[in-house]
Amino acid sequence: MKELVEVIAKALVDNPDDVVVTESMKGEDILIELTVAAADMGKVIGKQGRIAKAIRSVVKAAASKEDKKVIVEIQ
Repeated sequence: MKELVEVIAKALVDNPDDVVVTESMKGEDILIELTVAAADMGKVIGKQGRIAKAIRSVVKAAASKEDKKVIVEIQ
């Protein structure tokens, strides 16, 4: 899941070197934290959060194949 979020985020931003993705466990759920440069935050979130929702939907679909719950946080 971490690699999936990283590939998507690096494709969206102007500074792909500033993309940092960390994966940890939060109870039984997988927590993925995406950190990007401040200038790229709008590109990752999108208008009215549409891109952020799309990223979460893709990750959720990939996680459902493995019967896991994934939470994506953008910082």
